[in-house]
Amino acid sequence: MTPIVSQSHTKFISQAIEQLRSFCQVNLQSSWLYQESDLIITDVVATDLSHWQPVELNAKEHIAWTGGKKVLWLVQRLVVPQDLQGYPLTGLSLRLALVWWADSAEIYVNGELVLEGDLFDCSPRVLLSQGVTPGEEFIVALRLESPGHCDGALVRSLLVYESTVDNNPDPGFVADELAVMQLYLEKFTPEKLDVLATMVAEVTNRRGTEDTEEEKGLVKSFLYLRQNLIQSDILAPLLQGNQKSKIFLLGHAHLDLAWLWPVSETWNAAQNTFESVLKLQADFPELIFCHSTPALYAWIEEHRPDLFQAIQAQVAAGRWEVIGGMWVEPELNLIAGESIVRQLLYGQRYIQEKFGQLSTIVWVPDTFGFCATLPQFFANAGIEYFVTQKLRWNDTTKFDYGAFWWRSPDGSQVFSLMSAPIGESIDPVKMASSALEWQSQTGLSESLWLPGVGDHGGGPTRDMLETAQRWQKSPFFPDLEFTTAEKYLQQIVETRFIASVSNDDSPPSFPTWDDELYLEFHRGCYTTHADQKRWNRRCENLLYEAELFATLATVSCGVTYPKAEIEAAWKQVLFQQFHDILPGSSITQVYTDALPQWQQVEQVGTKILQESLFAIASHITPSEPPKPESLPIFVFNSLNWQRSEVVSVALPTPEEWQIYDTSGKQLVSQLSEPSTLLFLAPEIPPVGYRIF
Repeated sequence: MTPIVSQSHTKFISQAIEQLRSFCQVNLQSSWLYQESDLIITDVVATDLSHWQPVELNAKEHIAWTGGKKVLWLVQRLVVPQDLQGYPLTGLSLRLALVWWADSAEIYVNGELVLEGDLFDCSPRVLLSQGVTPGEEFIVALRLESPGHCDGALVRSLLVYESTVDNNPDPGFVADELAVMQLYLEKFTPEKLDVLATMVAEVTNRRGTEDTEEEKGLVKSFLYLRQNLIQSDILAPLLQGNQKSKIFLLGHAHLDLAWLWPVSETWNAAQNTFESVLKLQADFPELIFCHSTPALYAWIEEHRPDLFQAIQAQVAAGRWEVIGGMWVEPELNLIAGESIVRQLLYGQRYIQEKFGQLSTIVWVPDTFGFCATLPQFFANAGIEYFVTQKLRWNDTTKFDYGAFWWRSPDGSQVFSLMSAPIGESIDPVKMASSALEWQSQTGLSESLWLPGVGDHGGGPTRDMLETAQRWQKSPFFPDLEFTTAEKYLQQIVETRFIASVSNDDSPPSFPTWDDELYLEFHRGCYTTHADQKRWNRRCENLLYEAELFATLATVSCGVTYPKAEIEAAWKQVLFQQFHDILPGSSITQVYTDALPQWQQVEQVGTKILQESLFAIASHITPSEPPKPESLPIFVFNSLNWQRSEVVSVALPTPEEWQIYDTSGKQLVSQLSEPSTLLFLAPEIPPVGYRIF
């Protein structure tokens, strides 16, 4: 039976954590002054702030303003005090932690632009000073532009003082260490919460007793608490045997090919993301980054060969992992089986050709659900692993499995991972909570975390990597190590297998899931932008027929096979099957841009199909016609079974026409229009034809 967690101890520790944070963090939300008219930064710096209005916070303590691309300026003058509640600030680094909901954001410090962001790069920690001096002043100004589709908001603004000295952490760092320890104790040894509470209370009571100078006494109290905790056995829940548990890191930057922006903007976002990652890898050799979408790499290869070559070099060095397996991260409930095959075929072919390997992982963290037959497709494409995090979004039923075997009706299976959320920073408390959830679900102590700004690209930031280095040195936090997705997945499968054959007390093998992975969210996307669904199915069917009859024309008539044209047309279709295009969840501009792509596919497919059918027909010698002036009609069947269908024939002249089969039997026909004749074409053989 799980021991009962003492609510009083939990509450006391939580209060102590908040008190520690108050020694080096200041909430700025209510201190901003604002103007809603657009300005230039020189005017903002030179203005008399007494003419600006103080902000009003809403019920969520947000600073909100009207949507529709409206500009809001926020400004305030910050002065570094001598201390916060007795804790000295001299020499500490100073950061401004922000969270906004804005289409674009510009952050100015003392009149200089220091950072830009958008709807998704929306939670930076802006470095104001590497080492502050009491009395130092900063004028911080924010220019925020609201989204076109909803109101904007400054969600959070927090001033954070941090120590950069390893053996002298700041109170906020100690607070996070205590929060992590509290999570582990509540999970594994709740009976020790009273020990932790007692140790915290002892330090609280010691404040100022050993030193007449309160500041020195306060600093010593933090160090005293940490040292006592390190020497105690309270760290046991973090240990597996004699080793600490581990959180593996993998840099990530989810990049929607279109969503709240058009495809044309995606190319710039990709370049900026990839260049940022390469620069960071030069300064942080430990950083390993992953990215999917061969369609994106192909664009980079064509338009930025220098950048593509740099990526290839990092892939060869094992520091950049090309994952995904499919041409894009597609919608996987609406598209046909042939499209799933093409996504895998062209995706794997490109990865193998350009990077010398097949991807063993299908990486679709944001796709809106997954049909039950996917493992069969994956197994036949060299895929061993499937990764998503989307079922975390379920609005009704929690998906219970973190790691499982996913099996399709034919018996094919792939090892599957419900990953940590994407678009996250290095947040120790959130990471510890995720690691504990993973351990509860799987019995495994080594979890995976995916740091990096996402949705509009971005990837890991310098601040994230510096924070990770800092937490790597904490004795109260799991070890951190960068890895690839493939190595991590291989490791947990092998670990469970070895344990299962060597130890009768090992956890049971991973569970098996025998159904679709249905997302209880985004349901409306299946009836939104029906024109996109219609175009998709029309083009899927057309390209199937075009390829089929082009192949037959090549084999039977010696016609040159239009390989390049068919592949290019398929790739256009596959691109439009992206999970925020085909479902109808993007802005209107995306569909305005998509229409000519669909039309071009239709034009190319129709041309190939017609030319192939004419080539085949021209090599067929019809039997003797039943009437002297008869014209042959070739009816082709592209499906794999015999069909009888009503056929529409355009009449060459306005006279009365009749339809006969090759034996001379007249068939029932009728005019639907003055120049169109309808008749029932019976028993057309599979992948074949009949002449009438």
